[in-house]
Amino acid sequence: MRGSDKAQAGHPSQPYFEKGDACVDVIIAARDRSDTIERAVKSALSEPNVRTVIVVDDGSLDDTAAVASRCGRDDDRLVVRALPTNRGPSAARNTALDISTAPWICVLDGDDYLLPGRIATLLARAANWDFVADDLLQVNEQKIGYEAPVPVLFGGSFDPRPLNLEGFVCGNIRPHGVHRRELGFLKPLIRRAFIDRYRLRYDESLRLGEDYEFYTRALALGARFLVVPAAGYVSVVRADSLSARHNRQDLERLRDSDTVLLGRPHLTVGERRALRAHRESVDCRVQWLVVIEAVKSRDYSRFAGAFLRSMTISIYLGRRLFEEIGSRIAPGRRARSTNGN
Repeated sequence: MRGSDKAQAGHPSQPYFEKGDACVDVIIAARDRSDTIERAVKSALSEPNVRTVIVVDDGSLDDTAAVASRCGRDDDRLVVRALPTNRGPSAARNTALDISTAPWICVLDGDDYLLPGRIATLLARAANWDFVADDLLQVNEQKIGYEAPVPVLFGGSFDPRPLNLEGFVCGNIRPHGVHRRELGFLKPLIRRAFIDRYRLRYDESLRLGEDYEFYTRALALGARFLVVPAAGYVSVVRADSLSARHNRQDLERLRDSDTVLLGRPHLTVGERRALRAHRESVDCRVQWLVVIEAVKSRDYSRFAGAFLRSMTISIYLGRRLFEEIGSRIAPGRRARSTNGN
């Protein structure tokens, strides 16, 4: 029996909650988010379907945990735990998962927030699904209160649609120059019964793409994943976002997670093709960092080796080098033009 058949066999035909039931735990992993954690926590506590908001401070150097704790002075639904050292978002989320007890789990990043009614809207769609996600609403940190958040992944209204493994993986292959558009940024409601059945937790070796890997494993196990129009998850664009900060080792671990996923049985030809394409897209970014390191160290064999990995990677690196050279030449041309005038 394929994973999808096993998962469908265990689905209830109706949701097991009533309107207004507190059946969702919101888990928030946060590090050095003292400036935004109050907004995130209060937005979650304002949702009537929330049983508990669990904040795990991932070894912050600021007072994130203290600020979060103050949000729950008059609300016993708030639980705050502080990890003694920084262990990464996967470990922090796993800690929160171990604390939580509700039948549904909602992941919220410490710099994002929920609009009123978001969780109830997703629960209304959740009867026969293990993951229910809405399109992300996005807003720049500097424009909160001045501009309305806009949907960014699917572009406005659409009919709810199932998301399969192949489509999800392809939706995480980042076109060059496009940021924060991957489907791995989705923040679904997650049915506890499914992840407990398969003992599914976040891969703690990953500090980048942990959501992508978690959802891909779930889909490979047969999870039923529904995507609906934006319901109120607001993704805040910040210059210091963790997703914008990564090193070569972070990318290599993400790339190598695809190799592990490719070792799973019962994958279709299309699923394997998608995983290989995603692995190569991540390796393009790895090899760009290798090229930069090789240029700095004048290691020309390593430089050449990056180009020889594949034709796709060679084209990507050539384009990046062309852009880099152009960006360095352009200021000089502008300066000469100004002086000439």
